Amino acid sequence: MKILKVSIIVILFLTGISAFILYAFYESNNKEKNTLTEAERKNIEGSFIKLSKGVTHYQLAGPANGPVVILVHGFSVPYYIWDGTYEYLVKNGYQVLRYDTYGRGYSDRPDVTYNKDLYNTQLLELIKALKLQGHVTLAGISFGGEIITNFACKYPAMINKVILIDPGYESKKPKAPKYFTLYNEAVNSNERANNQLGDFLYPQKHPEWVKQYLPQMSYKGFRNAIVSTMYDYDQNGRQSNTCLSNANKPVLLIWGEKDKTVPIRYSDSIRSVLKVDFFPVANAGHLPSIEKPDTVNNKILSFLKQG
Repeated sequence: MKILKVSIIVILFLTGISAFILYAFYESNNKEKNTLTEAERKNIEGSFIKLSKGVTHYQLAGPANGPVVILVHGFSVPYYIWDGTYEYLVKNGYQVLRYDTYGRGYSDRPDVTYNKDLYNTQLLELIKALKLQGHVTLAGISFGGEIITNFACKYPAMINKVILIDPGYESKKPKAPKYFTLYNEAVNSNERANNQLGDFLYPQKHPEWVKQYLPQMSYKGFRNAIVSTMYDYDQNGRQSNTCLSNANKPVLLIWGEKDKTVPIRYSDSIRSVLKVDFFPVANAGHLPSIEKPDTVNNKILSFLKQG
């Protein structure tokens, strides 16, 4: 009996020590120390608007009567991913909107489920709140391609054209429990930031990319947003692209030939059910609009002017 009692005490002691070590490791690596407030946003470039689920950070420029193009960023890199393309389209007479999806950049991080409805609602409310006129063209890069494909399927009457750049195709949910993934994201936050360089074919040409990514990680709710999206955003590539095909909209599909994040072979799956203007980009990875800006921006402008 005495041996059993001692064993239980030892087990409880070791459990307590292990819990303390795990917590200390979490605290030392957790970047989410700040709360995103109006004061925090005071010196941030861009504009802010309150929608039903929280404040959205956006930038809108170009002639008020110009054709509207909306740029939707990827899984976790905020709207600065469109630097270059945004300015190029504004310069060429388009009214261009880019924004941070909930949980990213300087938009709010609501404690909700990050599913299709949330992303669709944010975009719909933003279009209405900003009183954007006429049919809009949607451009999405990476995960943004999934967002705009699903939005165009749900609201086809609002859409003019669709531009997909290395779009996500299928959702592969992590096999681990969500709490484990949340912990892993906290203790490996530097890895998430550094891994963003893997989207480039020549990462050494983008030395500031990780530094630019880090600020958003300091605000509470970033981790929950990306993990919830991993588990709760259901995406069936074939189904979504078939739906977009039925919407009968002109679609431009751009893909970096050396993309390792979403390999170009997925373009075959998309084109098997969706008629597109296919534009592969040589010597570019997952972000051809950044690695080959002149090539990609000229193609986008040509596509927008058609018809």
